[in-house]
Amino acid sequence: MSPVEVEKVEHAAGGKGFILKRQLLSATELRGDVGMFAEITLKPGCSLGFHAHTDNAEAYYILSGEGEYDDNGVIRTVKRGDVTYTSDGKGHGLENKSDTDLVFIALIMNN
Repeated sequence: MSPVEVEKVEHAAGGKGFILKRQLLSATELRGDVGMFAEITLKPGCSLGFHAHTDNAEAYYILSGEGEYDDNGVIRTVKRGDVTYTSDGKGHGLENKSDTDLVFIALIMNN
């Protein structure tokens, strides 16, 4: 397994503030079948902007915290233990409006 590094990404997908992204497996380890397998942290007041998926799908597994998930314009609260899924051609975003970190696993599956 590759070394674990945390990358700070400012205004991810046009979102507020920044995200902290820790790749759990490298591109070599994923072998093209998976676009990304990472742990993402959204600090209070930060968001991952709404974005559409083309030729891939994405799932989130919420590890801790709480946020507002935008599922193609339908807003719902997500919390620890919840799973989201965005299929090819659909879009989503996530915002942390709480006062604690929102931490989740993001998995992008290539078509």
